[in-house]
Amino acid sequence: MDKNTLIGFVLIFLIIIGFSLLNKPSQEQLDAAQAQQRQRDSIALVEAANQARIQENAAQTSDSTVQTATDTSQSALHYGVFAPFTQGEKQLTTFENDLLELQMSSKGGRIASVRLKEFVTHDSLPLFLYDEQVSDFGFSFFTADNRLIHTQELYFQPVEQTDANAFVYRLALNEDTWMDFVYRLQPGDYRVKFDLQGHNLQSVLPVNTRALDFNWAVKMRQQEKGRQFEERYSGLNYKFAADDVEKLSESKDETANVANTLKWVSFKDQFFACIAIADQGFNSNILTSKVEPATSAYIKDYALTSSLDFDLKGNQQVGMQFYFGPIKHQLLKRFDKDVPADQQLNLDKIVPLGGSFIRWANTGVILPMFNLFGRFINNYGLIILLMTLVIKIFIFPLTYKSYISSAKMRVLQPQITEINERFAGTEKAQERSQATMELYRKAGVNPMGGCLPMLFQMPILFAMYSFFPSSIELRQESFLWATDLSTYDAVLTWSGNIPLVTKYFGNHLSLFCLLMTITNIVYTHVNMKSQPTNNQMPGMKTMMYIMPVMFLFIFNQYSAALSFYFFVSTLITILQTYLFRLSINEEKLLLQLNENKKKPKKKSGFAARLEEMQKQQQRALKEQQKKRK
Repeated sequence: MDKNTLIGFVLIFLIIIGFSLLNKPSQEQLDAAQAQQRQRDSIALVEAANQARIQENAAQTSDSTVQTATDTSQSALHYGVFAPFTQGEKQLTTFENDLLELQMSSKGGRIASVRLKEFVTHDSLPLFLYDEQVSDFGFSFFTADNRLIHTQELYFQPVEQTDANAFVYRLALNEDTWMDFVYRLQPGDYRVKFDLQGHNLQSVLPVNTRALDFNWAVKMRQQEKGRQFEERYSGLNYKFAADDVEKLSESKDETANVANTLKWVSFKDQFFACIAIADQGFNSNILTSKVEPATSAYIKDYALTSSLDFDLKGNQQVGMQFYFGPIKHQLLKRFDKDVPADQQLNLDKIVPLGGSFIRWANTGVILPMFNLFGRFINNYGLIILLMTLVIKIFIFPLTYKSYISSAKMRVLQPQITEINERFAGTEKAQERSQATMELYRKAGVNPMGGCLPMLFQMPILFAMYSFFPSSIELRQESFLWATDLSTYDAVLTWSGNIPLVTKYFGNHLSLFCLLMTITNIVYTHVNMKSQPTNNQMPGMKTMMYIMPVMFLFIFNQYSAALSFYFFVSTLITILQTYLFRLSINEEKLLLQLNENKKKPKKKSGFAARLEEMQKQQQRALKEQQKKRK
């Protein structure tokens, strides 16, 4: 081999080595590939489980005597060392504290049902968040000899505990090898601690096992009277380990593949939630939310397929916390007390209090005021009344300013009418606008003065709109004829499905909503008299009266508390309007405005630029008209 050939081989070798190093995948790419592989393995596990169930169902059609022998043989073939745990009798054991009653099932070693002791359904039945027939909980894994195991299909044995707050299910393969499901429930707590503990399982499972597939599914029952409203506030929420809270669609079926690590996943209805909070995090996640048919006894169908870290030798406990309880902002916020910001759970984010600024108004103003009154008053109708009065007092300066601005515009209306007649026609629209603005400037009137105060009140209105339907404190609290302030107060009901009416209006009539509509019509009539007439928009008056009627159809299925608040708020506004009329002399107001016109006015920089722009537009318009002629 000559020298040139040798150099050529060396260069080729170096190029191959360099190309390999440059195209070596990064750690992030390797992690993502592993996550995708775990997800594919999870899907393969589910498919294998379905195939196994099909084979087992087919085997059940043969003779019973032969079937027993066949089942035993197939069980040993399919489950291997876990085969003895596929036969047994399901036993239910009650595990409870002062808030929760859990039924523990030996089949699957799982929580079979959850009952909240302090709550009942809208028809006074015990409130179960879920039960064994419509839920799933368990882990899936392969054994060392490549057998697929689902813990849901195995029978566990309870282990006697000296601690009354602990409950343990065990799969004991021998005296030195087992798998434990450990549950802990402390008094006065809605949280259930779950630990998955293995002991010397390295001889049973592959030695490279670092995680088990986790499956959790819950069908949420309908607990409230208003199904349509409960559906709207039910949903699946989840929090990334190092990021914010997200959610799936609340109005349609949706499935999301989330490769990133999740800290918790929440299945919720309007007022209650089942939340799984991982100690280390959920990986390779598949989240599913489905809307149940209107004829179903359930609202939503939720599912989580994930991967959970696992230690074969049992040196480290791996698990999660379950929260089964009410969606109460103050309670959920308490879990982050004295916790560093980067480690907070932010479970309170599942309470639908609006986004960004609206949520700040609720958590910073409305909720503290609501809780403060709740310490001293037991009647929530009176609390809402007091809150309405406080809010009205707080925004009184804005309301007064808005009325004064409208009064100024009204007393100037004859002069504005004279300007409109002097510059009639579309070709003089520019001159008409300039003359009107000049009149306002000289009189010291801000045309937006009546709108800006109302604009500042909008956050409070939107805050109330989201606050009342999500406040569990109002659930099943009565006031006057309303037996439950969290839902509609039907005084007239009917049966049957009326097209469009039943779907959007419902088969009932809410009295507080009707009163709110009537007061809004009265307020519209009073307010229209207070506003300057506008002959250019004659249809506006009709539209103003149509809006309150639309509120009847929009809010008829909303909570009685919200309709009661709007009813009282509008009634107070009507009274304020009449008081303003009695206290304000419009003749003196007009004299003051005329006096203002005599005073020299210094134009602001913005006003001067705006006037110059109008003049330029006017000159350009005249030039275009000359060219056309």
